Amino acid sequence: MNIKIVETTAKSIISASKIPDADYVVNPYTGCSFACSYCYASFMGRFVGEPIETWGSYLYVKTNAVELFERELARFSTARRKSSIFLSSVTDAWQGPEKKYRLARGILQVLSKTRYPGPVSILTKSPLVQDDLATIASLPAPDVGVTITSTDDAISRAFEVHAPSASSRIEVLRTFNNAEIPTYAFIGPLFPHFRFLPNKLEELFSRIAETGTKRIYVEQINLSAYIRKRLDTAMRESAPDLVAAYTSADEAEHRRALEEMVQSMAPRHGLTIRRSTVIDHRRDAKAIKDLFQ
Repeated sequence: MNIKIVETTAKSIISASKIPDADYVVNPYTGCSFACSYCYASFMGRFVGEPIETWGSYLYVKTNAVELFERELARFSTARRKSSIFLSSVTDAWQGPEKKYRLARGILQVLSKTRYPGPVSILTKSPLVQDDLATIASLPAPDVGVTITSTDDAISRAFEVHAPSASSRIEVLRTFNNAEIPTYAFIGPLFPHFRFLPNKLEELFSRIAETGTKRIYVEQINLSAYIRKRLDTAMRESAPDLVAAYTSADEAEHRRALEEMVQSMAPRHGLTIRRSTVIDHRRDAKAIKDLFQ
C-alpha cells in the first residue's frame, strides 16, 4: 500500500471536545491509512486540502505533536488536570507510521512523566498499541478501547481495507485485560447485516466477552451521503452478498430492530453497554455533530 505522508507543524494539539466521557481530544495525525469505507472522519480532508474520495491514501503527520502537547498540558490548572483526555477522535494514533514517528507514544510518556491524574482513554484498531502497554499501565487512570466490528476477517477486510485483522484486535483486548488495564470494545459501526444474521452478532459479543472485556460502546452506522457512496462501492467490489441488507439500513425500523438485538444479547454475555444506549446518528443528529466540533 502506498500512502502519501506529509510532515506538518501543528499550531495546537489538545482540543476541547463534546465526545461522551472525554473533555479533550488529541489527534497527532490527520488522515488514516486504514481506509475504512464507513469512516465519518473522511471529512477531515478538507482541513488539509484532500477530497473525500482520497480518504485512506494520505497521512499528515504533526511532527511537533509531543512538544506541543507537553507545553499545552503544562498550562492546565490543578482543576483541569482532572479532565479526561482521549486519543484519538478523527484518526488512529497507532496506525503504521506511528512505528516511525512515535507521536502517540511520546504523548503517553508526557502523561506518565507528569503523573496526569485524569482519565486517559485510548481507541485504536491496531495491535501496535501493545508496544506502549508499560507506559499505559503507569498512568493513574487509563482506559483502552479497541474497535471491533466483526469476528470475520473477510468481512473486516471488505470494509476496513488496510486495518489490522479483526482476530488480531480481539487479542489486543485480551492482552490489556491480562495486564489488568481497563478495556472496552467499540462496536462502531454496528453492521446492518447483523439484523439478518443474529448468530454473527452473538458470536461477536461472545468473542469480546471471552477476552475479559466487560464494557462495550455500540454505534449505528453513519450513512451520510459521502459515506454511503464509498460504502456502496466497497460492498459491490468485496461483499456483494451483503448489499441487500444495507438497502433499508437507514430506516428507523431497521435501526430499532438492531438496537433491540444489542440490548437483549449483550447482558447474556456479561457485557455492559456504555451510556446504556446504542448511539444513533439519525436519532441524535445534532448531538453526534457536536461530538467532533
